[in-house]
Amino acid sequence: MKPAWQRVSPNGWGAHRTIGAAVRAADDGATVSVQPGVYQESVVLDRDVTVVAAKGPGTVRIVAPQRSALMLHGCAATIRDITIEAASPKETAVLIKGGAPVLERCEIARGRVEITADAECVLRGCDIHDAVFAGVYLTGTTRAVIEDCTVRSVDGDGMRLDDAARADCARTTVDDVQGSGLRVAGTGGGVFDDCEISRTGDAAVSIEAPAHPRLRRCRLRDTGAAGVRIEGSAQWAGDRAREDETTDGDGSADAGREERRVRLEQCEITRTGDGVSAHGDSGVLLKDCHVREVKGTGVLVSGNCRMDLEDVRLVDGTGTALVIADSADVHARRTVLTRTAANGVHCSGSGTLTLTDCEVSRTAFTAVHLDGSTQATLRDCRVSETPEHGLRVRQQAGLRAERVIVEHIQMAAFSVEGGDALLRGCHVSDVDVGAKIVTTHRPLLDDCEFTAVARTAIEVGADTGVLISGGRIEKTGSAGAFLDERSEAWFEGMRITDTEGSGLIVWTGARPRVRNVTVARTGKNGLYVARGSAGVFEDCDISETGFPAIYVGEEATPTLRRCVVRDTGEDLTLADGAEPVFEDCWTSGVAGSSMPQGERAPKWAGGSARTEAPDEPEEDSKESLEDLLAELDRLVGLDRVKQEVSALAQLMQMVKRREELGLSPPPLSRHLVFAGNPGTGKTTVARLYGRILAALGLLERGHLVEADRGDLVGEYVGHTAPKTQAIFRRALGGVLFIDEAYALVPHGQSTDFGQEAVSTLVKLMEDHRDEVVVIAAGYPGDMERFIDSNPGLASRFTRTLTFEDYLSEELVSIVEHHAEQHDYRLADDTRERLLDYFAAYPRGGRFGNGRTARQVFQRMTERQAQRVAGLTALSKQDLTEVLPEDLPQGAA
Repeated sequence: MKPAWQRVSPNGWGAHRTIGAAVRAADDGATVSVQPGVYQESVVLDRDVTVVAAKGPGTVRIVAPQRSALMLHGCAATIRDITIEAASPKETAVLIKGGAPVLERCEIARGRVEITADAECVLRGCDIHDAVFAGVYLTGTTRAVIEDCTVRSVDGDGMRLDDAARADCARTTVDDVQGSGLRVAGTGGGVFDDCEISRTGDAAVSIEAPAHPRLRRCRLRDTGAAGVRIEGSAQWAGDRAREDETTDGDGSADAGREERRVRLEQCEITRTGDGVSAHGDSGVLLKDCHVREVKGTGVLVSGNCRMDLEDVRLVDGTGTALVIADSADVHARRTVLTRTAANGVHCSGSGTLTLTDCEVSRTAFTAVHLDGSTQATLRDCRVSETPEHGLRVRQQAGLRAERVIVEHIQMAAFSVEGGDALLRGCHVSDVDVGAKIVTTHRPLLDDCEFTAVARTAIEVGADTGVLISGGRIEKTGSAGAFLDERSEAWFEGMRITDTEGSGLIVWTGARPRVRNVTVARTGKNGLYVARGSAGVFEDCDISETGFPAIYVGEEATPTLRRCVVRDTGEDLTLADGAEPVFEDCWTSGVAGSSMPQGERAPKWAGGSARTEAPDEPEEDSKESLEDLLAELDRLVGLDRVKQEVSALAQLMQMVKRREELGLSPPPLSRHLVFAGNPGTGKTTVARLYGRILAALGLLERGHLVEADRGDLVGEYVGHTAPKTQAIFRRALGGVLFIDEAYALVPHGQSTDFGQEAVSTLVKLMEDHRDEVVVIAAGYPGDMERFIDSNPGLASRFTRTLTFEDYLSEELVSIVEHHAEQHDYRLADDTRERLLDYFAAYPRGGRFGNGRTARQVFQRMTERQAQRVAGLTALSKQDLTEVLPEDLPQGAA
């Protein structure tokens, strides 16, 4: 029986002279104790023995006369405290083929450790140095555990894994190598915990996909190239997965792809070339990593790579923090990119970028630069402190920015140059220009805020179309918004205040559509319409301007509808040849007024077509209930409607008195449905109804805001609610009159945007129940369908007023009323012929009631003018009297 203990000594006193002889004499499980000395031999181990230096580390050296010093074949031997040297640094010092050997506290010098075949070995506390090609080389299907080791002074890679080799490496240092500190290729990988790699000639970590190692809490520093370089094909590029994606079935396919990603977690990359460079089509995750002081790009992603960054910091780089090229796909969450000597983010090619809850700040160039056809989405991000642009979109790139804060920018916060953009809920402050847009696309700015802008908040370039909905502009050093030549901007629901220049400038050839825009406290004009421009401006409010509120240049032809100018020195300046159109506009508190006045001024604007004096108290213009009811009674026809409105007024007067006495009011809905055919006086009664409620003190102003489907329903997803909210805000304190309300719920279109408008209205009516009255009007049958379309409508519209068609006698009275207003008189026989005319008039679907009466009167005046034009001597009677022959053709 062989002894369990074998002794080796160079003197040979009672011991083996060579380690190889002792091993051959030992049985499995035996211990070979080696006395201090230098052993010139190549040791082959093929059995499960333990070879240990009897006097501890550094006392025993195995020096190979040629090639390898130690070869282990298919065994589970343990080598402890031995120094092992190859014949040459180019050779393999330790060669492991198969088995499960363990090397502990060994020094391997002048050669590498090579582990191959299907070995499952352990290197613990070993020092490997002065090798060529690699310090530790794993091939085949090797599985190695490497703990507390040092790999240094290698003319090649520190650790290299090929084929399907895998390493579980912890607390290991790689230093001073000419190649990569860790090079992983093939299909293997492994886990590397708490390792440090420094002073490498090539990348600290070089990975060739489909290899997929995992690095945790590793420190990579002072390299001649990248901190981590990833190349090659992962073989699943067409089906890359994200962590937050869902799959059908058990999700095993996604789980497999997730396992095959390269992962860096809680790693530090310092003073390298590029921080992380990924090419090809691999998947990469950086989580809770810190990349700083790199000499190149912080993170570079190209090819078809997919990279996720979570809680990553890219700081103090001399290049761009994040570069995306080709068709790469990058998603970043809670990531900070700051203090870079170039861009924060630079994207080109056709890739995609998503930044969520990220910060891009203190960059030397543009913070986020998008080029090519890149598509980028930023949500809940902050972009700040750059001498150039905050976000720049060029060529065919696209940007979607939601709730992004952009501040402290020395050029434009958003510069769109040929690309497309959707900006929603963004806040811009302390910048040179807020948004500069020159593109053939049609960007959307939805509910964005621009404050403390050195020059112009929004600049729309020549031949550019843009949609701007909601939001505000405040405190600009120049204009609030500038619309350049031939631009076609749509503004809606925006507030522009406190500008040192004009609020809105429309340049030559521009044709904007502006609705519900408030302009106040401007250093110059509220609205400046330059020579040769046009556009439509509806429901705008301009006040407190330094120059005249509105300037219209030569040959400019803007149309202003239902606009108000108030509380300013002068309302209008017209250049020679200017041809503006004013429809139903008014002024209030204007010292010098020359703007044509409309007939629909709200209560707070004086209640009539005149201009209110600046110092006239509001109480002086307050209307009495008796006068308003008398005005209602003077309307032609509508007897039943008059009774119901009068009854409502009395009921609400009683409600007001109960409230004044501290009594609870009865349940009451002030919202109404007006059901009737066109031209039956619905709008007129609605306007009177609002004034009556204001006289009772139940509405603040009592003004009327008219709307239809086009005012409430948007053209794309997300547009309807802001439009509805904007028109509703204008009606606060008064009446919102929705004409043809049934058009909001068209037959057979349950997914139409009109349903969203209805739902938004229902909620707003509840939130502002005491601040507004809503009147829905339309054909009787269609209004029933409208009320039934939403349960909330039925509970809020509990009373319907029916407007009957006018009788023939009433239509004649309407014509007489118009004749009196315009200094005409109907002869007696003319009145009789007119009554017969209306009695015979077809009452089909096109019959317009009062509108038809007005049209008939207009045609009568035209025919009367033609009749008297040939008379040589015209009397006053000739000019004012309408005869039977002046009736339209076809009259009885």
